[in-house]
Amino acid sequence: MGWASYNEDIASRLNGVSRIGDIGRLRPDRQPPSGPQSNQSRYTRIENMSKLKEFTSQTPRPLPVVLLADVSGSMAANGKVDSLNDAIKEMLESFKSENSTQAEIHLSVITFGKDGAKIHQPLLPVANLQWTRMTADGGTPMGAALDAATAMIEDRPTIILVSDGQPTDEWKAPLKRLLGSERASKAARFAMGIGDDADEVMLSAFLATPEARVHRAHEAKQIRQFFRWVTMSVTQRSRSANPNSVIAAEPTDLDDFNF
Repeated sequence: MGWASYNEDIASRLNGVSRIGDIGRLRPDRQPPSGPQSNQSRYTRIENMSKLKEFTSQTPRPLPVVLLADVSGSMAANGKVDSLNDAIKEMLESFKSENSTQAEIHLSVITFGKDGAKIHQPLLPVANLQWTRMTADGGTPMGAALDAATAMIEDRPTIILVSDGQPTDEWKAPLKRLLGSERASKAARFAMGIGDDADEVMLSAFLATPEARVHRAHEAKQIRQFFRWVTMSVTQRSRSANPNSVIAAEPTDLDDFNF
């Protein structure tokens, strides 16, 4: 049942109406009786409207964040996977500290490495998550990770792609499927290339927005900065009156920001 249908069902049970927009005005066959009982009926309708408003305002909408993390063998060098683990854990703790009535942040992590694309962390509310550190080994099956993300994506997510190398499987068709899906086409997308050999052309194709840029990280500090910027964007959306809208934020230099 979708969000609108869910609200319609709640409204119907409260007032015997068919749409949320009908609350407060009954159908002809449900007009309140005239006479002494009419004021009581009107009072009951108003009270039910208040209850519905209170219920919906206290039910935040899910705000999904899907991270595609490269855990190929090259990520084991120079402490890259350790820095990535630390940055994700810091981001998760920041998400947990959010207390928004508009949106509830959900997080999933899809890894791609030795064992192909795997759901390292299922999509769940961040309040329910305990971070399990990733290890690095194997190739870079990024195409499989893109397909896994396409199958998982919910309404208007934030999708983050992090890699230090080049895909070792077919990625163009999976990327086309991802970008062509209705929900993913409206997603906020972020990409970071770690190291000098990161495939910036591929990462730019993932962003698919001329004004967006791939962020490069050559040390642990830059990985943390990138994830703090992602955290800033997601938490801004969670506080927005319309969390499904994408917050436009494109710093030209992450060092200019105090996270």
